[in-house]
Amino acid sequence: MTRFAEFQRARSEEQREVRRQAILDTAAAMLAEMPVADLSLNELSRRVGLAKSNVLRYFETREAVLLDLFDTAWRGWLARLGTELPAAIDPAAPVAERYVQVADVLTASLVADPLLCELMSVSAGVLERNISPEVAKRYKLGAIANTETLTALTRACLPELGAKGGFHFAAGVLLSTGGLWPLTNPTDAMLCVYEDPAMAAMRLDFRTALHEMLATLLIGCLTRWPAE
Repeated sequence: MTRFAEFQRARSEEQREVRRQAILDTAAAMLAEMPVADLSLNELSRRVGLAKSNVLRYFETREAVLLDLFDTAWRGWLARLGTELPAAIDPAAPVAERYVQVADVLTASLVADPLLCELMSVSAGVLERNISPEVAKRYKLGAIANTETLTALTRACLPELGAKGGFHFAAGVLLSTGGLWPLTNPTDAMLCVYEDPAMAAMRLDFRTALHEMLATLLIGCLTRWPAE
């Protein structure tokens, strides 16, 4: 029995969820091979073994697939941080050491998750286009919840950080990662330019640049919005 035949016979809610997850898993596998811009709904349908019309029963557009995948990757990252942060942060250390430790852990975890970084980099400019208000609202509610989760994880390590500062930092993680990812993964043309010694300083390393950005952002938020 082919995968397509199995999907054609899916009727229960559980079977529908299996089909939906198969679409997301296939999209994730494709993004390991190609940039977001090259992922098409036609190719996604072919690889998952469904007619395009069947894929559209679950996700209204390509962007809706990717937004759902982004939310899944984001929540998975936060779940891992829930274990990684407490294990790496010394609560007895002074705040000057702990905020750097937090930046260390976040940086390492993001470097290890290129799919999440790629989706962060296109979330506003690409993924938030060509979707219905219903999909947009669901995504934004998820984004708020994810940001609040990161706020709580950060403040658990840094109780000196106020709620507003924690939220600004959490939002800044998304903006910093999304902005740096394309800059640190340049095109072939830009790589040729960076071979010129006069241009070499423009070539950024993702891990180094992200760590500096997050540490600077975090100390700024601690200073501007301390806990009351």
